[in-house]
Amino acid sequence: MNLKTQLTLPCGATLQNRIAKSAMSENMSPKHNAPTKALIHAYKRWVYGGYGLLITGDVMIDRKAIGEPGNVIVEDKRDFKKLQEWASIVKDTGIHLWPQINHPGRQAIGFLNKEVVAPSAVMTNLKGMSSFFKKPRALTELEILDIIERFGNTAAILKEAGFTGVQIHGAHGYLVSQFLSPLVNQRNDQWGGSLENRARFVIETYRNIRAKVGKDFPIGIKINSADFQRGGFTEEESMEVVQLLDAEGIDLIEVSGGSYERPAMIGSEQKKSTQEREAYFLDYIVKVRKLLKTPLMLTGGFRTVTTMESAIANGELDIVGIARPFTLHPDLPNRIFDGTIKQLEVPTPKFGIKMLDSSGFVDIMWHEIHIQRLGDGKKPNPKLSAYSVIGHNLSGTMKKMIAGMNLFKKPA
Repeated sequence: MNLKTQLTLPCGATLQNRIAKSAMSENMSPKHNAPTKALIHAYKRWVYGGYGLLITGDVMIDRKAIGEPGNVIVEDKRDFKKLQEWASIVKDTGIHLWPQINHPGRQAIGFLNKEVVAPSAVMTNLKGMSSFFKKPRALTELEILDIIERFGNTAAILKEAGFTGVQIHGAHGYLVSQFLSPLVNQRNDQWGGSLENRARFVIETYRNIRAKVGKDFPIGIKINSADFQRGGFTEEESMEVVQLLDAEGIDLIEVSGGSYERPAMIGSEQKKSTQEREAYFLDYIVKVRKLLKTPLMLTGGFRTVTTMESAIANGELDIVGIARPFTLHPDLPNRIFDGTIKQLEVPTPKFGIKMLDSSGFVDIMWHEIHIQRLGDGKKPNPKLSAYSVIGHNLSGTMKKMIAGMNLFKKPA
């Protein structure tokens, strides 16, 4: 096996190669939270890059629960034609395009949401940024069941629009991850307590989606190898949960780790030796590979083609997930296949304030800007400074805040 080898998923769908674009925040739909021409154009740039799988940034399932001002929201068919246009860009290309569907839970920006909910009333703890978040209210059981239903409804709409699969966001501190975490989930009913109960939400969410999209439609999940927080979701618990998902017949498990309280997924929390070795969560995936039949995708830290090829050839994983390098090299898979790129150089912009730099937010915004440049038809600019990105985002955030306030108004 190598990076060019096809992969057939449990549902029967086939990926044309082993390189996938992992989800990144695009934040490009602030006005109506619908796919914009720029967002669609950015994905068209990637379509010509030779990928096996493109996974979008967050698509929110509920207009009352928004993670970022520019998230696409799909809870009904009001933007169906735009969704169809977005999905159509991969028609007859052999490339898969899967929206990542998500509910932010407590990790929702306060000014966008009248009320914030979570498994339990446990506040998000982001150093220096607590003012951006509200203390969540604990969900009732009826509300939990409604959210599970919303995940299924959103997936069904996306399938009807022409997307080729969906991915559940079960990592990085969002709602699914919150249910799994004993730090955040302090419930004493059937949705909390034991791991079996804490995993009930993600299992029922998968089952609801599967019931609505059928057995032949790919469903994946991004899940943490661990939260990297004392008293949080552990590696051992993660291995038990992925075995439960494997038994359910899920099609693809993407392994990541951390949350925005401990951003292991972008490398700032990783030891220097791990960064140099590449593939941040490889130790975990080698262990879990022995326990599962489900294809595995690993995202985080891949920087040389040799390491990617070795991981596939050795059977350690099935799909190489890459994110930030694709903002600078939208045609990266083709350049890997023709041998013109053997190593990925990814700038790490620094603002000079430890709190901001270590949190990863400057890095996230820097790459977000480059996705927006792709959407605007501009070339990537690896020399773009962190200062200019901060300035751009402060200006853009004010516009998005104003647009976000309009979400509280009922549609005409």
